[in-house]
Amino acid sequence: MLATATSAYLRSAKDQPVDWYPWGPEPFARAKADNKPILLDIGAVWCHWCHVMDHESYEDPAIAEFLNRDWICIKVDRDERPDVDARYQRAVQAISGQGGWPLTAFLTPDGEVFYGGTYFPPDGKYGRPGFAAILAELSRRYHEDPQMVTKQAADLTAHITPEEGIAEDNDLDPALLDKISDAMAHAFDFRYGGFGTLPKFPHAGAIDFLTSYWFDSQQTWAREMVERTLSAMANGGIYDQLGGGFHRYSVDARWHVPHFEKMSYDNSELLKAYASAHSALADLGDADVLQQFHDVIAGIVRWVMSTMSHPDGGYFASQDADVGPDDDGDYFTWTTDETRAAVSPDEFDVISRYYDVVNVGDMHHNPAKNVLRRSQTATAIAKEVGSTEETVNRLIGSARGKMLEARYTRPTPFIDDTLYTGWNAMMASAILSAAPLVDREDLDDHAIATLELLFRNGTRDSLEDGVRHAPGSEISGILDDHVQLATASIDAFEVTGDGYWLQRAETLMTHAVAEYATESGGLRDANIADDEPDFLRQEIRPVQDSPTPSPNGVAAIVLSRLLAHTGNEEWRTHRDRILKPHVAQLVHLGVFGATMARALDWAVRHVCHIVIVGHDDARELHATARRVYRPRKVITRLRPSESSDHLPHALRAMVDGSSPRAYVCCGTSCAAPVQTTEQLKATLRTFQIP
Repeated sequence: MLATATSAYLRSAKDQPVDWYPWGPEPFARAKADNKPILLDIGAVWCHWCHVMDHESYEDPAIAEFLNRDWICIKVDRDERPDVDARYQRAVQAISGQGGWPLTAFLTPDGEVFYGGTYFPPDGKYGRPGFAAILAELSRRYHEDPQMVTKQAADLTAHITPEEGIAEDNDLDPALLDKISDAMAHAFDFRYGGFGTLPKFPHAGAIDFLTSYWFDSQQTWAREMVERTLSAMANGGIYDQLGGGFHRYSVDARWHVPHFEKMSYDNSELLKAYASAHSALADLGDADVLQQFHDVIAGIVRWVMSTMSHPDGGYFASQDADVGPDDDGDYFTWTTDETRAAVSPDEFDVISRYYDVVNVGDMHHNPAKNVLRRSQTATAIAKEVGSTEETVNRLIGSARGKMLEARYTRPTPFIDDTLYTGWNAMMASAILSAAPLVDREDLDDHAIATLELLFRNGTRDSLEDGVRHAPGSEISGILDDHVQLATASIDAFEVTGDGYWLQRAETLMTHAVAEYATESGGLRDANIADDEPDFLRQEIRPVQDSPTPSPNGVAAIVLSRLLAHTGNEEWRTHRDRILKPHVAQLVHLGVFGATMARALDWAVRHVCHIVIVGHDDARELHATARRVYRPRKVITRLRPSESSDHLPHALRAMVDGSSPRAYVCCGTSCAAPVQTTEQLKATLRTFQIP
């Protein structure tokens, strides 16, 4: 059944002896007809422990025989069906206190959960109950005490189903931004950077919020949190020191050892965070830190464009951590022997110090394997080996190149080339933000081509009816796809000046607020089809960033940007209906509410509107407007020969007069028009700064 699935995760299970069903009405009908419970496996092709459980349990003939006899088995790709994953994650978290993948849920034929967890070893290890024993016991309970199972499932469903209520009318108070930043500071790891202890996730949205907060408040501690976190991640093993791009998270507090899968959505948001921080600190930061951030930006871009994109447009979903069940990041890690074989003796003497390559490494499955991380500076190494810093840097560069070439000869982890709409839009936005910093116009072209692809092949009957989860997919009705594509469309408008991108963003958001709005305020995460189980009809209004930015937060930011670009007050009304019911939660959510916090920031602080007037003679002004950091920045490109009838009244007068020139307006005040890039940069750095 899985051989022809569109999901790479499902296709990877096509040869397993388990009689898997893909998600749909058929397995639920079969479970009811045969009076059997349902085993639901939710995972992803990039997930290490999903591969382990597949190998240990679902490829075991004895376990498969038991499953095929006593259970109906459904396999779901969490990337393909985020709506299914979101609801069953909530149920399993309520049972076990934790979620994640693989998600293993045991359902009634009506789709309700009566037990669940994540990874289960086949025979009991790691302090977890054995999968075979759990299957036998749950099957026995289902048949011998069906009333208990039904009651347990109903109680759990009632527990996780939110009560309907009237939207709260909380004030959008700027003072909340101080409280949110304080909450983030309390979670900050001042020793190693980042938030929390372990496992440690990047929380790119929190970094972006704190960059904006520092710029507005000039609180040095906020800047230190941003710099320390981004520098620590750039030095750590969570960053692929050879190939560029970030792994999903670190298993330790020091960013040393990652889970090695690389996600498109993580890298898009981190690319934006590094780009914002680099721009914000451009005239203030330490030169070495700025160079480090620039190198990371270039490294992410290099990995995306060389490994994770189609040349004609489109960004792939993920790169796997492993090439087999007994592997754990072997593609990315190095023994001393492997390093010596790849480089010259002089290069090894330097690179082993630079990346801390030693005989006893970091990986439990193979202690000789080292995760590459920057442990010493070139200056320190030069003193140790009695050489010059210039020579050491040259040896580091040549060794890195040789090691990367050697890595290319290894079996490469699988790349899921699915073009998910929301994730493609996120990466297109990130690439557009990075392009002026690395001075590559081809990046603009590729991002725009990607967005054109999504609109050409990803809409339903028309754009007014919304977009599909991926071009050509039968799955649609996912809020995140709509708001992320609207975000990228506004970015494309600000880069190209072509009004149809703004019109597309307006169409998408008109659809989103019409189709996803709830009576209690905010937007639901998905529109559930009529043939889905009742369990999927739970209303979820995603406020937290988990694992991608909150769609409600993204939507509120988009609506603020549309308000700034069009002057249409309806966008303010829609935005406030999203924010007001939820702002009271943001202090409690801390880093997990970062995107909603950024949306609040857009709502309560002045937006900075930059208007660039001119044709090709205004290219440098436009590039400067894109490159220089300013929180809550919107850019309009006006060409004097074009009609201005569609523009808000305040912008029409700007079209007339000499060009090139730039206007900067913040709130209700406008600076004097400028004609040079240095004047524009100075204005953006100083005008209406608190």
